[in-house]
Amino acid sequence: MSKALFTIVFMVIAMHTSAQIAYQEEIRKWDSIRHAFLKSENGWLNLIGLLWLSPGKNCFGSDPSNAILFPAGSIAPKAGIFELSDGLVTMTTTTAADITVDGRRSTISIIFHKDSVTLPVSATGSLRWTIKKSEDRYGIRLRDLKSPAIEAFRGIERFPADTAWRVVARLEKSGSSLAITNVLGQTSEMESPGSLVFTLMGTPYRLDALVSGDELYIIFADETTGVSTYPSGRYVYTSKPGANGTTILDFNKAINPPCAFTEFATCPLPPKQNILPLAIRAGEKNYH
Repeated sequence: MSKALFTIVFMVIAMHTSAQIAYQEEIRKWDSIRHAFLKSENGWLNLIGLLWLSPGKNCFGSDPSNAILFPAGSIAPKAGIFELSDGLVTMTTTTAADITVDGRRSTISIIFHKDSVTLPVSATGSLRWTIKKSEDRYGIRLRDLKSPAIEAFRGIERFPADTAWRVVARLEKSGSSLAITNVLGQTSEMESPGSLVFTLMGTPYRLDALVSGDELYIIFADETTGVSTYPSGRYVYTSKPGANGTTILDFNKAINPPCAFTEFATCPLPPKQNILPLAIRAGEKNYH
């Protein structure tokens, strides 16, 4: 009997060890995809400016006399004019600027309209830019595909992957919105399906969730915030609940907000009810 019991215990330990190794490999691959995104054209490492427009005409270029100043040597000294009027942004460019919009050359282009489904991408050399709308403000979100931050990136330190931080969460629907404040001090109502309720270390917790396309995401803080993790909290994404009303909430996939990688992002901050009274030692640590 003792030999049979030993065999069973050995098999259980081996299965658990095998599951942990497989899960750690899953997280390694997940990290690889995450890092590739950060370095990609739409990632955060290449974001070098958020240049706010004033109503009316805004001259832009690399000459210091411009209202919207691009980096020296990156664009023509007098590249053109951005005009903001009633939420519509047009761009008029000079021939010398050699600027394209979605790959096409045009001297006059609409680069933002309130009914636009996708944002046109303007480009010259290694620069890319789109319009960023934040409440009633409109700005040029400027990227440089050759930003030194991309070359300097060596990954993000993280806590060891542990399936103990991967929990089943049940959605308690509320059908309301959440008031979310961003780093600019702007507060807006964002769509929320309700709260995700889960248990960690025998204690029940809840986090209010937001909608992001086909996923839910949570902006949270905990007792590691400002110590080993980013000072304004982290994000974690999860699938929308299935027919049984549950989903998997995996804190090993908790990530730094864009503001950890660039000062030109407008990150939302955790609502006070999403500040957890425990240390979530999982996911990404602060990016220095």
